[in-house]
Amino acid sequence: MLSSALSVCASAGRLMLDAVLPPLCLGCAEIVEAPGALCAGCWQGFAFISSPQCACCGDPFAEHLGDEALCAGCLARRPRFRRARAALAYDTQSRRLVLPFKHGDRTDIARACGGWMARAGAELLAEADLIAPVPLHWRRLLTRRYNQALLLARALVRAAPPGVEHRLAPDLLRRCRWTGSQAGLKAGERRRNVREAFDIHPRWAAGLAGKTVVLVDDVLTTGATAEACARVLQRGGARHVDVLTLARVVRPTV
Repeated sequence: MLSSALSVCASAGRLMLDAVLPPLCLGCAEIVEAPGALCAGCWQGFAFISSPQCACCGDPFAEHLGDEALCAGCLARRPRFRRARAALAYDTQSRRLVLPFKHGDRTDIARACGGWMARAGAELLAEADLIAPVPLHWRRLLTRRYNQALLLARALVRAAPPGVEHRLAPDLLRRCRWTGSQAGLKAGERRRNVREAFDIHPRWAAGLAGKTVVLVDDVLTTGATAEACARVLQRGGARHVDVLTLARVVRPTV
């Protein structure tokens, strides 16, 4: 009886709140049915990534080439991580979502993104022992006030289906060296810039051996940061390192 009454009160409260502050589309601020949703126009405009895609890095293919097919980039140089998946292609449309979330204090965006990422990375999450965000340096965290990767990791854990539990490891990795912004750097420059920039928190040193880690970040660009983190985790004893991001830069097709 009490739970039914509380449910009715919550529903009434939501109706009253929606009447005063209706939920808005995450992409364009049009009124939508539920908080954290996209309107029909924005939903169609976002490039959600699904199969077919590279078995390793998740770069989408124009046609199905086989479940184990690799893109040209992974054939030429296999990344340090095992697999990477992303929910969205990073393009003009998705930047309207990613940039306000990353730089504009739109932390409310994380909840919806966690659901999209959970679907995109279902095969990764099914094998995960630990979910860990890419860390920010304390100087960056001081100015931004939040780590967007940690918010996405928490949203992923909340998005897990009933009966499925993932262990969030928010401090598994530390950013021990200031690297500045990676924007504008080429792939080789990015790799050099983040080399030896991460380490494992001492309290995890004895608990990482044999674990499969899903590393969470907002955008996969060249993969330099993900590879630097994967290298540290592998040295620490991790069995596998997979990468799950909200968006990724898609290589142009030739």
